[in-house]
Amino acid sequence: MNPHSPRHTVESLNRETARIRWAELERHFARGVVIHVAAELDLVAVAVAFANDDRTAVEAWLADDRVRHLNTDTARDWRARDPELWAVVIAPWVLVQEPALKP
Repeated sequence: MNPHSPRHTVESLNRETARIRWAELERHFARGVVIHVAAELDLVAVAVAFANDDRTAVEAWLADDRVRHLNTDTARDWRARDPELWAVVIAPWVLVQEPALKP
């Protein structure tokens, strides 16, 4: 592997992304490792940025609150509704996104 190429690619992380229910993620929320990714962002692109330590991209998303630690209000909402979510693990983080509703 080229030492200058990214360790994780869109292709590799796309294969590791899965649909999951909130009940399966709740214990990770309790540990404080769930990162909420806004629906308008590409979950895999965010995961690639996290995995490859792309500080510029990650800091920009954090600054505009499109990527953040999952808050209690959202966790309660997901617990009540139990929506199907998308998730990918970028240790120690679990990046989670609720897909946007289609019109």
